[in-house]
Amino acid sequence: MSFFTFLKDLRTIRIALLVSCLLFVTGGIIGWIGTITLEKLLLQQLEGLSEISKDLKESSNPMWSFFVFIFLNNSIKGVLMIFLGALFGIIPALFLLVNGAVIGYLIHISSIQGLDIFNLVVEGLLPHGIIEIPAIIIACAFGLHFGSKVSSSIFRSSSRLQKRGTEWPVFMRQTLTASIWIVILLFIAAIIESTITFSLLS
Repeated sequence: MSFFTFLKDLRTIRIALLVSCLLFVTGGIIGWIGTITLEKLLLQQLEGLSEISKDLKESSNPMWSFFVFIFLNNSIKGVLMIFLGALFGIIPALFLLVNGAVIGYLIHISSIQGLDIFNLVVEGLLPHGIIEIPAIIIACAFGLHFGSKVSSSIFRSSSRLQKRGTEWPVFMRQTLTASIWIVILLFIAAIIESTITFSLLS
């Protein structure tokens, strides 16, 4: 369960990690170039977050309220992406595309409105995003790898299935280790987002 073991496990899913990064970047590009087309869909998501943000700001302790919401929201989703990946990796893939699109949309719409993009990224995204985004990408990569293993188990020959069967206990141990460290990383990111990012944006 050590961090070194977690890093070692990442090497075994390096292809899924690469695919996760590409999906996230693709989502960002789609959000940027399809700002008008995707506006209605993405605004629905952002309006929901805006309402939650407003309620949290009006609480007796906004920073604590933001921390609890951000940590629980991200950590639950992060762990879910690992295990929902068993459904052929579809949900983690969509999650990466949508989240990338939201960021691409926000940056593009901010530039259209004449806002300082450099400050937006440095103050609003980078402090916590440097930990949060890689953690989410890693979680989704494990989900994609999970989906790949399920697909292999269904469609490969019986001899290969027997060999693959011996790998499942190792992979399930990896998902447990990954879940623990992803939650820890998202805990750190939530602290930064609810304090440093919150103060900078305020």
